[in-house]
Amino acid sequence: MRKRVYIAHTGGTIGMKRTRDGYKPERGYLQKLMRSIPELSHASMPSVTIHDYEPLLDSSNMTPVEWVRIAHDIAEHYAGYDGFVVLHGTDTMAYTASALPFMLHGLGKPVIITGSQIPLCEVRNDARENLITSLLLASEYDIPEVCLYFGGKLLRGCRATKVSADGFAAFDSPNFPPLGEVGIEIEVNRDLIRKAERKKQLEVREFSSPIVSALRLFPGISSELVRNVLRPPLQGLVLETYGVGNGPDQNRDFIAALSEATARGVVVVDCTQCLEGTVNLAEYAAGSALAKAGVVSGYDMTAEAALAKLHYLFSRGYGADRVKRELEKDLRGEVTLR
Repeated sequence: MRKRVYIAHTGGTIGMKRTRDGYKPERGYLQKLMRSIPELSHASMPSVTIHDYEPLLDSSNMTPVEWVRIAHDIAEHYAGYDGFVVLHGTDTMAYTASALPFMLHGLGKPVIITGSQIPLCEVRNDARENLITSLLLASEYDIPEVCLYFGGKLLRGCRATKVSADGFAAFDSPNFPPLGEVGIEIEVNRDLIRKAERKKQLEVREFSSPIVSALRLFPGISSELVRNVLRPPLQGLVLETYGVGNGPDQNRDFIAALSEATARGVVVVDCTQCLEGTVNLAEYAAGSALAKAGVVSGYDMTAEAALAKLHYLFSRGYGADRVKRELEKDLRGEVTLR
């Protein structure tokens, strides 16, 4: 019996149609394109059900509301399918891939997020391979995780980040090895796959609407700007710092702004601007000053994963102290703790 895969088509380049105004999504167009691909009807491929979202979105328009919608969509169809493929635009794909692991509690089936840089309607595209391989991964492999597949790499969703605006290898996982690589064979590294949670039923731990944000440091950043970002009702901030977590410690107003905010309960998590490496707030005085101001290390989390984790923890109703403690735990494979 053929396996069954549910495709949640949220939008993005992969299913877009060429128009006078450029590429645009159109309901039903992806299904038409897929019917013209003979490989998809091969006996080795799963039976698929495609759900077009309304509206179909360019991923630039994705918000946490859509993350919750996708999570519930998967949960509602969970019993009837062997795996799930989420078709998504690339611009914010890493955010969705980071958020879903925190919401899908008790996941025991593959959820593969993919898309393309060139639409399926074009003769030369990356969409066909990404789609076919994602369907095979979702149907034939025991991967009870939210993953991102793109350009020959299977990545843990909450470790992935977009590294190229126009290359086919658009995503990478700089601080964690790929879960699988695709060439002549599909090679999955089973030692890296997280074990399925013991919970028998999938539960959506829905995100509420916590007030969280992100700020990237730059030379000469004003303390007034920082204060404006940190003012109430902000609950949490991903602070993207230099190197191993450093900031301008000689700027007393900057440090004071952080200290004032953390003292009133704002959780500030320090993530490096570098693609590779980890935050170590004890290595330099410029980092230890942030720690003394109440900033918490994000270790090697991506900024996308840190933001999603803040959403999740505050949505659980945790206070600032509990959020800080949970940030320093590995909950979904999102961080390497040393």
